[in-house]
Amino acid sequence: MTPALFIGLFFATLIAILIGMGVRIVPQGYNYVVQRLGKYHKTLKPGLNIIIPFIDNVISKPTTKEIVLDIADQEVITKDNAVIITNAVAFIQITSPDKAVYGIEDFQSGIENLIQTTLRSIIGEIALDDALSSRDTIRTKLKEGIADNIADWGITLKNVEIQDIRPSRSMQDAMERQAAAERERRATVTKAEGEREAAVLEADGRKMAAERDATAAVTLAKASAEAIGVVTQAIGDKELPAMFLLGEKYIGSMEDMAKSDNAKTVVLPADIQQAVSGIMGRIGK
Repeated sequence: MTPALFIGLFFATLIAILIGMGVRIVPQGYNYVVQRLGKYHKTLKPGLNIIIPFIDNVISKPTTKEIVLDIADQEVITKDNAVIITNAVAFIQITSPDKAVYGIEDFQSGIENLIQTTLRSIIGEIALDDALSSRDTIRTKLKEGIADNIADWGITLKNVEIQDIRPSRSMQDAMERQAAAERERRATVTKAEGEREAAVLEADGRKMAAERDATAAVTLAKASAEAIGVVTQAIGDKELPAMFLLGEKYIGSMEDMAKSDNAKTVVLPADIQQAVSGIMGRIGK
């Protein structure tokens, strides 16, 4: 091989290598960030691209596909000092690769920390009950709070979702004890109200019974008075009918005494007429 041919092959091989080094084929779904002499030069799009070897350098190959960031669990304190555990998931997309590369050292770590701090700030301004029941409101505020910040890094926030919001273990125990105490309180109140209503009904019953007894006593007294008046008019000054009626009552009382469980022996006077006359004499005095 002649020196001229050798030199020709050498330069041909060198040119082929340089061309190979200068050709960059970017796959679909990626962008290549090119730096020229230590400074950002351009972004290579998917397809065939040419760069200058040894001058241009591909320093990053960010994806253009959506990226899913899983935000880990963290303890958050609510406005009423309750401890809850929450996490989230974010969907982002790099729209300006050069900003994502030069704007922040690690955009994924930065977004995760930004979401966590923003979430703590949002939940810290609301009470426990609102935090557990207002997931959509928290998500909206979270999206508004981080969308503008990550836009400066050339990243678009597609969506963010709150995966879970739950009280901590100690908080759950406290809530269970509170619920049990509330149930016991309601049961006590219900029992007390029932006893009060029963007492009122019982008192009303006694009052009605007393009123009826009083009415019956008055009626009976009136009836007795009327009966006495009728008997008095019928008897007049005659002693025998009065003695007969009084004797009848006397004998009836003796019979009732004889029927009593406590009565052993009942002795009737031999001269009932004289006994009745004595009673009438005492009544007349």
